[in-house]
Amino acid sequence: MKRRKVLEKKKAMEELMKEASAVKDPISLFPQFRRFDRNGLSVYLESGIGEKLSSCMKGYIQTLLKINMAGLYGTEWQIEEKVKRREMVAAEARYIFARDASTPKANEMSSTGGKEENCTLWMGDGDSVVGFVQYRFLLEEEIPVIYVYELQLEPCVQGKGLGIFLMQLIELIAHQYHMSAVMLTVQKQNLHSMKFYISKLRYAISTTSPSKVGVEKNYEILCKAFDREAKAKLEVYVPLASQFLENFMLNA
Repeated sequence: MKRRKVLEKKKAMEELMKEASAVKDPISLFPQFRRFDRNGLSVYLESGIGEKLSSCMKGYIQTLLKINMAGLYGTEWQIEEKVKRREMVAAEARYIFARDASTPKANEMSSTGGKEENCTLWMGDGDSVVGFVQYRFLLEEEIPVIYVYELQLEPCVQGKGLGIFLMQLIELIAHQYHMSAVMLTVQKQNLHSMKFYISKLRYAISTTSPSKVGVEKNYEILCKAFDREAKAKLEVYVPLASQFLENFMLNA
């Protein structure tokens, strides 16, 4: 009986993941999150799938990742970049892209004498892409979760609330498809992101994080759990986020 229950639970989880992954445009379920119009930005969102990315989109993702992450990884970036390229086009990879119709493309601004800092990296057709979220539906410790592989925004749109908006949408998608948590990985040196997730979004260090299993790594796994089982298996409560961040800053 016990073995049958385990198999039934496993089958139910597999069906849940399959159903969630089959949805082509989860944003359509949350029309209020289709657009972001705040702080001088007018951005709209669209969905994507890793194995169906255009060559132009692949190039954009690689470029933005290098700009935002190469410095944090240092000498490890060459190896990490290869890993990220494989992850980028995986069949399981799901995307939310942010396009800004109000921002001219980089090649248009350069031809009109626009300032370089206002340019976007997007060189393809259509409105400029200014950032993206890459995520997957996964099982962690037999718990169904959305795992955020990347949240990357161009420097020109950072600090304006778009990152919070995108993560709120990810959490809504998680609830919609009965995922019990949202998880992600953050480099320890990335103090800005640590503060963003822990202080602003109330994420906690996961029990699966290297620091919690006695392994020394340059990253932490963070988690926001939505039910009792997920909290018990995946989440480590951090009572004082500011103290946690202060310790990171002292050791950086």
